[in-house]
Amino acid sequence: MIIVPLGVASATPTATRHLSSVALWREGDVHLFDCGENAQMRMLQAGLKRSKIENIFISHFDVDHYSGLIGLISTLQLQRRDRDLTIVGPKGIKEFMEWNIQFANLELGFGIDYVEVEEDTESTRVVDAEEYYVEARPLNHTKFCLGYRFQEKDKPGKVDAEKAERLGITEDEQYKALKAGDDVELEDGTVVKSYEIVGHPRPGDSFAYITDTKYCPNSVKLAMNTNILYHEATFSETLADKASETGHSTSADAARVANEAQTKLLVISHFSARYTNPFILLREAREKFFPAWLATELRPIFTNPSQEKGIVQQKVYIKEIDDKKQGSSPRGGSKRSSDKGKKNFRKRKSSSSRGRSSDRGSSSKRSSRSDQGRKRRERPSRDYDNRDKRDQNDSNHGTSRPPKHITPRTPFDDFDRF
Repeated sequence: MIIVPLGVASATPTATRHLSSVALWREGDVHLFDCGENAQMRMLQAGLKRSKIENIFISHFDVDHYSGLIGLISTLQLQRRDRDLTIVGPKGIKEFMEWNIQFANLELGFGIDYVEVEEDTESTRVVDAEEYYVEARPLNHTKFCLGYRFQEKDKPGKVDAEKAERLGITEDEQYKALKAGDDVELEDGTVVKSYEIVGHPRPGDSFAYITDTKYCPNSVKLAMNTNILYHEATFSETLADKASETGHSTSADAARVANEAQTKLLVISHFSARYTNPFILLREAREKFFPAWLATELRPIFTNPSQEKGIVQQKVYIKEIDDKKQGSSPRGGSKRSSDKGKKNFRKRKSSSSRGRSSDRGSSSKRSSRSDQGRKRRERPSRDYDNRDKRDQNDSNHGTSRPPKHITPRTPFDDFDRF
């Protein structure tokens, strides 16, 4: 399995973060957990095909977690999808989707199977496929919210081919039966037991998606012994009261769940816009649980890196706003920056010119020296004026010059709300 964070923002997007969405790639299929605004564009940028979406799991009805659904469904219709799609969510997801599809006058060429979860449900399997299942449990948010566990079913053990051949197993059907746990009877009447040939079953990989919740026992149950726990960490421990008031978790809460569930890897996400540096949250999480990672948009997380690296490759490079360009800058920018602290000196005259000037009178020497002094004092200011004018022209007519350092925060948003 490969986990690809598509959006890691909480409540509101910022200049560098998008709204909540996570893609899980498995055996060529994509399973989407939440579908915030711009989720389908982030899938394109991550190198994930939207046509491969098999299931969509919506956690709850905060707008930032489902605002990209209708746009995605419209795109699938334009791509002439003909395979059924499963959408899972709290009760009401079917009514919402059907109203919007009818309002937008979309004539879908594929069916949508809705799985709605009632508020009084303790635990349910919302998807049960041949090789995996998905379990949903209610969390502790200000409104009904679901957490999900994606669990691969145990895989058959490996077949001892040499031993099977010695016992007379030669046909593919016999091998399949043995791997399925069935005994095989040979032509001479000998019965070959499955456990004699096949090793112990191998446990499947697992992934838990837990967002928008205070600490609760169901979070631990969903995350128990998972390969990857993807848990929200909206606030730091200094804002624990605000996290409790809004029904969210701190980074310490995420670490607590990871410890009690004995997960292999904790990945924190769903950061409040007040944190322009999410490593503050990572540091707090790592104080109580390790290994803990930050969810980075478009950066894949592998359950088996040796086999999965290179399968999902992002199509774009998202450059951070405050990244500095390495190497030479355009239009001699590096030269300007390197010369910024140096003084401008006039080039020294050659010996021949000094010889000619020695024939002049002392008064002319004094006047020429005073003129040169004035020119030296005036020249730097003119050079800097010209440089400022060139910079203004560059900024007006467009250039690849790195932008000024900014952060996603603006004075027009009230970040105390998120």
